[in-house]
Amino acid sequence: MAQYHFHVTQIKRSAGQSAIASAAYRAGERLYSEYYGEWSDYTRKGGVLHSEILLPENAPTAYADRQTLWNAVEQKEKHKKAQLAYSFDIALQNELSEEENIALARRFVQECLVSRGMICDLAVHRPDPKEVKDPNPHFHVMATMRPLNPDGSWGEKQRREYVLDENGERIPDGKGGYVFNAVHTTDWHTPETLEAWREAWCRMVNEAFERKGIEARIDHRSYAEQGVEQIPTVHEGPMVRAMEEQGIRTDKGGLNRWIQQTNRMIAALKASITKLLNWIRAAKERLTEKPPQTLRQMLADYYQERSAGAWSKKAKVGNAKQFADALLYLSEHGIETLDDLEALLDRIASQAGSLKDQMSASAQRVSDLDEMIRLGETFLRTKPIVEELNSIHWKGRREKFQAAHEADLRAFQAARRVLKEQYGISDAKGIAIQEWKKEKAQLKRDREKMYERYAPLQDELGQLLMVKHCVEIAVKGEQKRTNEERQLMP
Repeated sequence: MAQYHFHVTQIKRSAGQSAIASAAYRAGERLYSEYYGEWSDYTRKGGVLHSEILLPENAPTAYADRQTLWNAVEQKEKHKKAQLAYSFDIALQNELSEEENIALARRFVQECLVSRGMICDLAVHRPDPKEVKDPNPHFHVMATMRPLNPDGSWGEKQRREYVLDENGERIPDGKGGYVFNAVHTTDWHTPETLEAWREAWCRMVNEAFERKGIEARIDHRSYAEQGVEQIPTVHEGPMVRAMEEQGIRTDKGGLNRWIQQTNRMIAALKASITKLLNWIRAAKERLTEKPPQTLRQMLADYYQERSAGAWSKKAKVGNAKQFADALLYLSEHGIETLDDLEALLDRIASQAGSLKDQMSASAQRVSDLDEMIRLGETFLRTKPIVEELNSIHWKGRREKFQAAHEADLRAFQAARRVLKEQYGISDAKGIAIQEWKKEKAQLKRDREKMYERYAPLQDELGQLLMVKHCVEIAVKGEQKRTNEERQLMP
């Protein structure tokens, strides 16, 4: 099944990340970091199908070596919170061969990134089928953030644009300098560029599908942008998928099963509503030549004709009961004409849309709570380690402690950053794991109750479909009588 996943982030020192370690992991190699003075060894990592460095024309040929390239980046970026590289994570397609996927990845990197002046480190992965049931292929790209000058030296990410007064003079900032705006030297960071990359990737994949006669297509737009009435599932990750494949139920897996069931419900509801609305429009067109009958009259004509042709008393009694049920339904809802029926369907469609929005909001909140709980637990677990590090003032001992707890320190930095940037939580006081777990449990109970609101909508549509069937027969009978009257006219 064609899949779309296109994620771009940044590799940052502020998150405890290293360009050398990141490159070594993606390529499955052993690389030495001059900045940290340590080796990163991922030579035992499996699933790396292909890796290479792609250079723009003005890049030094020495940068074709992975260790040389990323050490040069680390050396150029001096700040302790420096942004080191863009990181792309993009899904490839099981419908394409290994060679076709690699060629597709290389084409995207060359045409969309290298052509803009980026040096790119490409690695194509396929997880081991023995470890993962659905070993979906994907590729990673680490791309430089700093442009190159024409001579191959590193350029600047930003330049200063001084603010001028009405006389065209620079405005002092009161600190011995002048007021200025930092202006990016490239457009690589903009939402428009990201959207162009996402669109280009979809186009390339769909062209490959078309060349092979494959009907599947991918779309970079969100469900809302595509006009798809569907709730997106949450990203599970390889660990959750592996557990689910082994029969171990997980919270994320359970949420996705609920979302999938909800999407089937919404699709069935929408299909019934669309079918009825299309029928109403067609029925109105067929009844334009004569003053329209009320639905009661149409139903009466239908059941009278049906009962007249019935052979048994039981069938006639059954017809009478169906007629009574249909009349009762129309009476309870104040439905006299096809216009009334159409208005009722609009109300049902509005209720279904509201139900879908509530379910979508519930699914998103549960997903957010899962992430907040995970990050909060990581933050609280690793915070004492950070505090202990901060209490060590002797350089040698501090560096030794830092090296021994590197993974935990990086995890703390990453958790703190995401909690602050995405959820507005800046310290331990804002972490309320037990409350989040209670809210998540309540949302899980509430989402099951949402189906209780769905059942009446389905029942109503079932009644309307019965009315539709009866009226359709009546409309055909009316048309038949009209045609017979025309034939008798002189």
